[in-house]
Amino acid sequence: MRFGSRNNGAVTRPAPLPGVGLEADKFDTTALNAHLDKFTGELFRTIGTRDQNLPGGLKMLHMDSWEMGAQNWTQQFREEFTRRRNYDPQPFYPVYAGMIVGSREISERFLWDLRLTSQELVLEKHAGHIKEYGRRHGYGLSIEPYDMNPAADLELAVTADMPMCEFWSAGYGFNTSFSAIEGTSAAHLIGQPVVPAEAFTAHLDGWRQHPGSMKNQSDWAFASGINRLVYHTFQHQALNDSLRPGMTMGPYGVHWDRNQTWWPMADAYHRYVSRCQFMLQQGRTVADILYLTPEGAPHVFRAPESALESELPFLPDRKGYNFDGCPPGMLHRAFVKDNRIVFPGGASYRLLVLPDFETMTPGLLQKIKELVYEGATVIGLPPSKSPGLTNYPACDNEVRTIAKELWGHPEIPAGLTTQSFGSGKIIWGTELREKTDNLYPHYDITAKILAEMNVPEDFAANVPVRYTHRTLPDCDLYFVANRTEKNIKDECRFRITGKTPELWDPITGETRFLPEFSQRNGTTVIPLEFGPYESYFIVFRNHQRGGKGKNFTSKTMLDTLSAPWEVSFDPAWGGPAKISFEKLTDWTQHPDPGINYYSGTAVYRQKFNLPGDINGTLYLDLGKVKNMARIHINGKEAGTLWTAPWQLDITDFVKQSDNELEIEVVNLWPNRLIGDEQLPDDGIQNHQWPEWLLKGEARNSGRYTFTTYKHYTKDSPLLESGLIGPVTIQMKNTD
Repeated sequence: MRFGSRNNGAVTRPAPLPGVGLEADKFDTTALNAHLDKFTGELFRTIGTRDQNLPGGLKMLHMDSWEMGAQNWTQQFREEFTRRRNYDPQPFYPVYAGMIVGSREISERFLWDLRLTSQELVLEKHAGHIKEYGRRHGYGLSIEPYDMNPAADLELAVTADMPMCEFWSAGYGFNTSFSAIEGTSAAHLIGQPVVPAEAFTAHLDGWRQHPGSMKNQSDWAFASGINRLVYHTFQHQALNDSLRPGMTMGPYGVHWDRNQTWWPMADAYHRYVSRCQFMLQQGRTVADILYLTPEGAPHVFRAPESALESELPFLPDRKGYNFDGCPPGMLHRAFVKDNRIVFPGGASYRLLVLPDFETMTPGLLQKIKELVYEGATVIGLPPSKSPGLTNYPACDNEVRTIAKELWGHPEIPAGLTTQSFGSGKIIWGTELREKTDNLYPHYDITAKILAEMNVPEDFAANVPVRYTHRTLPDCDLYFVANRTEKNIKDECRFRITGKTPELWDPITGETRFLPEFSQRNGTTVIPLEFGPYESYFIVFRNHQRGGKGKNFTSKTMLDTLSAPWEVSFDPAWGGPAKISFEKLTDWTQHPDPGINYYSGTAVYRQKFNLPGDINGTLYLDLGKVKNMARIHINGKEAGTLWTAPWQLDITDFVKQSDNELEIEVVNLWPNRLIGDEQLPDDGIQNHQWPEWLLKGEARNSGRYTFTTYKHYTKDSPLLESGLIGPVTIQMKNTD
């Protein structure tokens, strides 16, 4: 047989034409250096060496999601394979073509060795080399370690200084929630406190998303362990401000840029995100379960479905016992302290759960044996053989010998059995195989074992609340969030005692004691209430109990602002400069097409008086808003509302009578884009800029908007818009 090699045909994407070219050899540092010299080398020669004392500037090199396919050869592959696997691969080359050499068993073992060697070359010659290259120039390395990756995702992730994950906007693309579990797991294992995510990636979003619609998914990301949102896409906007919404990345992106209608009000959402991210970058995440992934490549870690719960498939939340996934290469760094499996970065776990997989290398099994002997608790069935050809068949005998030492005998006992070994124990039995879930025991089995170890769930509630828990030397903090659009309340249980709880609100920045709580059975029980998709932090600190009364106080309705509203739209975007609304209504139901198709900000004005007997905190409640609102009272800005509850504390802004209320309300782009589709099309044609734009001439079509990608037709449905109300004044009584 004669063999040859060639590139795999993969090209850089997505890229403008000058950046398109064949992918570099990922197994060869010579090829990679040639690429880096022409790519980042040009940049570094221009900007010079990074000053480590400067707080800002470029800090990271980044490897985005793989997306370029795999490879199985390089010029020195035979030599690299022989050195790593201790045998010559040449006699097995026909297996590349799908033929069997020796036997199916032998050929499969060779393929396992082939894929493992390819993974090692990616980790060392590609990711590891880029990491070292960045170090020489003063940069770290972040990696999105998934999507057609020839290595195991988690093995690639832990080579980074900063593992990164990705999630798409719910309903606008792929379900990549698995990558959030992978990225956060890797960051926890290596002790990286910052976990970024390519956030809200979307296909055909069409400017429908906004901070309020993204609140639930933002909270899901924070509860999953993500604590730095990197929005996809912060679109470059090079056109004149009158040409909005402007440039896009084709059909992709959540359009996080200054051309959004609501961008002037986005600071309120950004403050919320900043507070959450700051809090969630403190300390380390608390988790009880460590799922070991199988050896070999490629591999994507999929947690047991039974360990997750959600109302939406895109947003799976961990149950009461948190967990991480662990690649085999990382387990070799672990040790045991106080019967917990601990990593140098600080992460620790009560249980190690093995995959139901028949193969394991002798080296990995020996490491598990050492951990159990030192005091670890392991759940899982014994492997029966080694996966590769290295030292075959002696490697299989070695696996069986170690397994017999650790599990006692090869026959799987009925139900569940505990086998002691050294200071630790192995829990195994037929129940593990009868109730498997993505290679692992069903979550209920693991939860039962933890409960029998007198370890209560880290968080528990009878209503749909997601959570994450981080611990610091002097306090613990939980992020808790309602994952429904309903008001809910319950007695929530936190696995912590001896500390006093406080509520920290990331929307307002306010903090307060929670006077109602009790401590029992190793938990603190707190009555909590949540508005639709509401979230906050419960912070436990070592101080005396403060405050008295109720954790949550109800409000009393004082007045409904039902007088006519004076409303001003922006004529530059087709709306009337001044009009009266006898009652609040959805703009799309208005007979005036300038309002019906309007996109942008309108200002509502009304005067009101306060009733007597004010003895508490006053709130303005806007009822229903599409989609954001900024409030001014008596000439002073009182705040911006972008999510439920649509309420604002106005106590310090009002007087007894003649209060001047001004509410700026902004909707989304689709209505104006749909309205413009009723008019002649003077936009992009055949991928070419229109002549009027190139020549700086006036438009004759009558259109108000301009964009580089069309999302709507003239028959697309309009989106509910405006201040729909009712607008009320409410009072929270003083305790």
